[in-house]
Amino acid sequence: MAEKKQKYLTYKGKPLVRQGNTIYYGNMSDDYIIMMQINSSKEFGDLDLASKVSIQLVNTDPDASIKEKIVKTSEKKGLYAAMDIAEIWLTRALNPKDE
Repeated sequence: MAEKKQKYLTYKGKPLVRQGNTIYYGNMSDDYIIMMQINSSKEFGDLDLASKVSIQLVNTDPDASIKEKIVKTSEKKGLYAAMDIAEIWLTRALNPKDE
């Protein structure tokens, strides 16, 4: 049997995967990913829009301790603001500048 390759929704070239109220952004094979938790939402017509989203920059190293796993955390109003900061954090974490 031929295997089907599953396609994910992407944002700026990185996969977005939603599981319930949690959205994972980035490749699990990279050193870091973003985890966004939708804490509250508001109704707009027949849609539920995220109104409060917590964001975490997460280290994917399986040997890292729990304290080392969560690198940064923040809370934003709305999914757009959360995605904006998530992209900045992930890009900086994956491409550190030589100092």
